[in-house]
Amino acid sequence: MLRFLKARPSQFVCSLLLVITTGISGAVFAVPQCTPVKLQCEHLGNPIGIDNVHPRFSWQLQDTRPGAKQLAYQIVVSTDSIALDQANTWQSGKINSDVTLVTYAGKPLQPQTRYYWKIFVWDKDGVKSSSTTHAFETGMMQAENWKGAWISDNDDINLKPAAYFRKEVNLSKKIKFARAYVAAAGLFELSINGRRFGDHYLDPMYTRFDRRTLYVVHDVTASLQQGKNAIGMLMGNGWYNHQSTAVWFFDKAPWRGRPTFCMDIKITFEDGSTETISSGKDWKTSLSPVIFNSIYTAEHYDARLEQQGWDSPGFNDSKWKDVIYRAAPSTNIVSQMMYPVKHIEEIPTAHLNKLNDTTYVFDLGRNIAGVSHITVQGEAGTIISLRHAERLNENGHVDQSNIDVHYRPKDNTDPFQTDIFILSGKGEESFEPRFNYKGFQYVEVTSSKPVTLSQQSLKGYFMHSAVPAIGSVSTSNQMMNKLWWATNNSYLSNLFGYPTDCPQREKNGWTGDAHIASETGLYNFDGITVYEKWLADHRDEQQPNGTLPSIIPTGGWGYEWGNGPDWTSTIAIIPWNIYMFYGDEKLLHDCYDNIKRYVDRITAVSPTGLTTWGLGDWVPVKSQSPVELTSSVYYFVDATILAKAAKLFNKTEDFDTYSKLAEKIKNAFNSKYLNKQTGIYGKGTQTEMSAPLHWGLAPAELKAKIAANLAERVKLDSFHLDVGLLGTKTILNALSENGYADAAYKIAAQENFPSWGWWIVNGATTLYENWPIDAKSDISRNHIMFGEIGAWMYKGLGGIFPDESKPGFKNVLLQPNFVDGLDSFSATHDAPGGRITSSWKKNRNEVAYNVVVPANTTATLALDLINKALYNDGKMVSSTDKAVRAIGKTEKGLSRYSLTAGNYNFVIK
Repeated sequence: MLRFLKARPSQFVCSLLLVITTGISGAVFAVPQCTPVKLQCEHLGNPIGIDNVHPRFSWQLQDTRPGAKQLAYQIVVSTDSIALDQANTWQSGKINSDVTLVTYAGKPLQPQTRYYWKIFVWDKDGVKSSSTTHAFETGMMQAENWKGAWISDNDDINLKPAAYFRKEVNLSKKIKFARAYVAAAGLFELSINGRRFGDHYLDPMYTRFDRRTLYVVHDVTASLQQGKNAIGMLMGNGWYNHQSTAVWFFDKAPWRGRPTFCMDIKITFEDGSTETISSGKDWKTSLSPVIFNSIYTAEHYDARLEQQGWDSPGFNDSKWKDVIYRAAPSTNIVSQMMYPVKHIEEIPTAHLNKLNDTTYVFDLGRNIAGVSHITVQGEAGTIISLRHAERLNENGHVDQSNIDVHYRPKDNTDPFQTDIFILSGKGEESFEPRFNYKGFQYVEVTSSKPVTLSQQSLKGYFMHSAVPAIGSVSTSNQMMNKLWWATNNSYLSNLFGYPTDCPQREKNGWTGDAHIASETGLYNFDGITVYEKWLADHRDEQQPNGTLPSIIPTGGWGYEWGNGPDWTSTIAIIPWNIYMFYGDEKLLHDCYDNIKRYVDRITAVSPTGLTTWGLGDWVPVKSQSPVELTSSVYYFVDATILAKAAKLFNKTEDFDTYSKLAEKIKNAFNSKYLNKQTGIYGKGTQTEMSAPLHWGLAPAELKAKIAANLAERVKLDSFHLDVGLLGTKTILNALSENGYADAAYKIAAQENFPSWGWWIVNGATTLYENWPIDAKSDISRNHIMFGEIGAWMYKGLGGIFPDESKPGFKNVLLQPNFVDGLDSFSATHDAPGGRITSSWKKNRNEVAYNVVVPANTTATLALDLINKALYNDGKMVSSTDKAVRAIGKTEKGLSRYSLTAGNYNFVIK
């Protein structure tokens, strides 16, 4: 066997098709060609702290053979990793199915317990193989399992400095493993034995604190030691105790209180015994050098107040005060099961401009959300101010006028986006905020006394929820590549445990911005955990009559303005998109009653089928579309999604009710706004024409005429945008999905005003809030509201769509557009089943088109083959092909093919 491997290594490494191994007994075993990989529990790898009593398991198949698929699976779950195959917790048995997302159905899970699990699969030939062993741990699961008390340092919400907390313990035995369970209202930074623990920032995430409080679980085994230990906590305000004042009245939130926390550190020793270190009256507290912190504005730090060793064993805390007990902020304490916020990328200073001996301006070269980190040396008491902004004035100083417009300071003690660092004078010192983030490219550093700074003195950290990248786009047009990158930068800059509009001026969870950009997020990033958390925020905020606020979470603002269906349709659109992209119906199911209440609320105030409740096509280029038109479109979308969900969940009566409602809205809409003779909606603006076409209100028999009119409209507009927020979602899609992809690409690739490209050629590294770069208002330089362009590249150029009949890309819909003006395009998307590739390149009169359909997945390919033929691996596709099967034509005359899993090298000529 060894001689065979040495003689033919490529056959062993690359194909594994003929490899056999000989055991000691002389038996011959086939090497599995299909392996379960990327095992996840609750859409996370080996998570700890799960509260869900019926967690979800998912996996992919590693199998590159043509037609690869799963015939059956088996799941085993046990508390014993060595005897896992005995499955003392759950053994599903062999299930004849190709599904790779399964809900736990074993014995009741116990709190604070580690479980091991494994997947067995049977491949297309009936050969069985298994995954490696994975694990998950449950969390508290029930409130009564907490042993710690909620503690704080006092009850004064106006006290500025953040508080230290500490406790020392002596552990007499050797530690096997330890977990820290930390629930907090406010933000926390955990320290153990003199070192900050972990790489999370801004934990826990923002919620409606009086209705749902999050806790975080950390594996702290390596940080604790046999003998003396010190546990430290530094508590920041976050959104819980908002001390800054702005137009949204964060400071008047009904839950406001001095930050508080509850903690249990459960330790299991090697002899099997356990001990729990809990928060309680035996903790001590003191004010910290963080003399002010605001998640909205900035952080102030006085290094002269540092207490060296405060979080280390042996520190003298005799002058510290006793803690006080506090009531829990809510009765709903749940685990934070999502990707945390982290320092994702370190950004060095690209350019330094010294204005004078006390003023320096650092330019990172790109716009980010996050924090700056400065290293400086100076006299004790020297005040260093770091003012963050997105642009500069003509005199070289930073300009905040585009981002501070909604701030309403009571005095000058809390300057906007301006950190304050007071030096201790003890040599070289560094500072970065712990409980704040900002949106910026430039940092103006001023000092009360001259200091010497270099380009290396300051760097930035790009921060956001650490969602894995699962998509890629590359084109022959470099501007488009930069636009895709800038769009992703804006999406991530606005992902901090919930989707926001901008990371500087507001940091608000604007619903409209979020649903418009949700597909961009889902094509590019594994965002399900963030969206599941945010839709729970929706459920917390919804009023009994169904009304939702326009920003979520909220301290009370937003129920009276901007919360029509054009914005708060997030409650329906995002759960539906999650179902489409992941094939996971849990979020849609969890939100079903909320969607129903929301649709019923719109119906109650809109009995005719049309509604005027909404903001409309926000920040348009020039043409205004009627609010009734755009809001009624989203009313229809919500009713349609509700009807589909009712059918999915076998709610027959609801399906009938809301199907009829959707039809009523559609008829009322077309009766008022569609001229059936001309095929024009309203005044024929880009938004008026594209919104009903994209969202399915256009009558089937008139779609071609309406699409042709839309194409003529954009031609008259010289293939430039004339839309606002809502129109950016529909204009490109309505064109490319109705036979006018060339026109859509011309709009997308424009490089003069008004266009996305106009921003890029003028140096944008993120998306802007307004089309004119020199607009006098609404001109944040890091907004995600116009971010649909990122999703359109996957759809309008790569042609990658989920199939509603087989969601989660179980069957991939492929309809690429080989548009004029673009020589090549490539997109990949890591779907639940694996990586999908749609990549094409033109060569004279031919198009080479590469497709990868992952294992256990199929695809439906639609191509325009008029006067052309389709070849695969050099051979014309025929009716006898097994992998590529012709299945007729689409309603638009495109040739359709059914593809099995595999790698296809097509040529169209």
